[in-house]
Amino acid sequence: MDLRLDGLTVFVSGANGGIGRALAAAFAGEGARLALHAHSGYRALSEWIAGQSWRDRASALPADATKPDEMDDVFERATARYGRVDVVVANAGIWPAEELRIDQQPEERLRRTIEVNLLGSLWTARSFFKTLARTGPRPDGRGAALIFVGSTAGRFGEKGHVDYAVGKAGLAGLVRTLKNEIVALDPYGRVNMVEPGWTATEMARPTLEVPGAVARALRTTPIRQLSLPEDIARMVVFLASPAARNVSGEIVAVDGGMEGRVQWEGDEIDEERVRARLKAD
Repeated sequence: MDLRLDGLTVFVSGANGGIGRALAAAFAGEGARLALHAHSGYRALSEWIAGQSWRDRASALPADATKPDEMDDVFERATARYGRVDVVVANAGIWPAEELRIDQQPEERLRRTIEVNLLGSLWTARSFFKTLARTGPRPDGRGAALIFVGSTAGRFGEKGHVDYAVGKAGLAGLVRTLKNEIVALDPYGRVNMVEPGWTATEMARPTLEVPGAVARALRTTPIRQLSLPEDIARMVVFLASPAARNVSGEIVAVDGGMEGRVQWEGDEIDEERVRARLKAD
């Protein structure tokens, strides 16, 4: 299938992570031009781009996604180089690995995770809308596309990671609002989100390597396998393309059919206590 992404400019935030690099490679394979954002990983991203066959169609752009002025500036630089930005993937995010209840989480962690995962995506979208307001829609009718990278934690919650779950859950509000706003700037503009489940990225790998972690992660998943970054990238590329020209406001899970998180292992459930409580009630 020709996804008709050839010649379009794609902006990816958080492009130095596992999913970010997979996104860059997938869009490059479709012939797109790439404006790839990073913050702390900017140098590593620049070196990685230099080793790619499509390096002449890509640039690394440093900015702190939590700073709206910096995101405005990075979009201006992307537009100055490529003329316009057609597709944006708001992918930048963090996941503090330590499991802590809400009362145990320090204020700094709560604020930082939500600031990066939710507000960073909001500022990215805001800067894109500003850019689209200046450049206008494409004359060929290939509408603008904004795709957020969420998480199943935003749908099911995640014990010990309330900061992450709240930040990702908030993205659903952005999708459902911005799908109605983008059409004022581009009548064929679309906004969607991809929700990865457990994905074998460098960020998640230390947790997944703990004995028993993979089995626990997959206990509610019909397809008993972890996602790869490429699985997420392929769905994002499809939603970004004119092949999905009439798809907007959708949240698509790439999670093997996950139904939720396991709360208790079998030996943690006292069946006699449960039965006794039924009789008491």
